[in-house]
Amino acid sequence: MSKIVRPYQDSDATKKEQVANMFNNISGTYDFLNHFLSLGIDMIWRKIAIRELIKDKPAYILDVATGTGDLAFEAIQTLNPEQVIGIDISDGMLSIAREKILKRNMQDKFEVRLGDSEKLLFEKDTFDAVTVAFGVRNFENLEKGLADMLRVLKPGGKAVILEFSKPKVFPVKQAYNFYFKFVTPTIGRIFSKDSSAYTYLPESVAAFPDGEKFNLLMQKVGFLNTKFRPLTFGICSIYIGSK
Repeated sequence: MSKIVRPYQDSDATKKEQVANMFNNISGTYDFLNHFLSLGIDMIWRKIAIRELIKDKPAYILDVATGTGDLAFEAIQTLNPEQVIGIDISDGMLSIAREKILKRNMQDKFEVRLGDSEKLLFEKDTFDAVTVAFGVRNFENLEKGLADMLRVLKPGGKAVILEFSKPKVFPVKQAYNFYFKFVTPTIGRIFSKDSSAYTYLPESVAAFPDGEKFNLLMQKVGFLNTKFRPLTFGICSIYIGSK
C-alpha cells in the first residue's frame, strides 16, 4: 500500500484503534448506509462471493471483520455449514450482529467474538473456509492479516475476500470517483454521527492495492491457486486463494 490511510488524521492513535472507534461510532447506521449508498448491490456481491464456496461445502467457516454479520448470514443460508464464527475489532458492530443472530434464531450456527483480524486466536488448520467482506483494506498490516488467515485454514481450505476496487473504464471510472469523493461523504454526514468515516472510505479504497497487486500479495504470503474477479465494472472484486 502506497500510504497508510487512517479515519482520523489528527489523532495519534494507531490505525487499528481508529478503525475500531470509527465502526463503533457508525454501527447504528452502518447497515442502512451500506445498502443505501450501494443501491443494494452490496447484497448481490455477497451472494456471488459466497457461491464461490458451494463446491467446497465448508463445515466450519471463519468470517473475518464480520461487522454486523451480513456475509456470515449469507454463508449460512447458501452453504448450510455446521458453524460460522465471526470476529471483529468493533464491539459496536458485533452488538448489531448479536441482535440479528437472536432475531433470526441462529445462535446454534453463528457466533461472534471481539478479536483482532491480524492476530487470530485460533489454532492453525482450524477452518474449512475463511471469508472477508470489505474488511481487508482496514487492516493495519495487510500482509500479516492475510498470513494469519492462511494459518488458520485447513490444508485444502479456501479464502474468499470481497473488497472495493478501482474501475478503470470510461465513464464508470469518472462516475465512481465523483460518487465516492462527493456524494458518499455528504450522505454519510447527513445520516451518520461520524462524518470522517465516509471521507475515509474513498481514501482507503484509493490506497488499497487492488487487482493483480492484491493477487500477488496473497501469493507472497503463501496462498495457492489465487485468482480475482472484478464485479460491476470493477467497482468491487472477489479474491480467492487456497491452502
